[in-house]
Amino acid sequence: MAAVGFSLAGCTSSMDLFGGVKRVDRSIATGTVPVPASSGVTLSDETTVRNAVTSADLARLGSSSVPWANTATGSAGVVSSIREARNDGHVCRYFTTTRHSYEGIARFNGQACLTGTGDWLLTAFDRL
Repeated sequence: MAAVGFSLAGCTSSMDLFGGVKRVDRSIATGTVPVPASSGVTLSDETTVRNAVTSADLARLGSSSVPWANTATGSAGVVSSIREARNDGHVCRYFTTTRHSYEGIARFNGQACLTGTGDWLLTAFDRL
């Protein structure tokens, strides 16, 4: 008798035993989530990376890496390479860094250039 009960239980899940009409639940809506624009968190990390890259003494650094950490966001990373060159008459530093954050680990290529007023401007920060 128990075997019959189990076999019938499997068959009843797809059968309409009570004569009800199947209804579609239209109260639930789905969609894609838009990609957020650059947040203050990302900009804060970019500023921290720019400061690490532009304050590095390249003559003493050699091929060593430069660690950075942003206490405001909890993100951290390592600048693995920095190369300085002239770009359209401006001194620029090209670099590669990682960013370890609550979103995961990512690599970036970037560029910071010295402006005419003596400030460093981050002109590229692209996720790889």
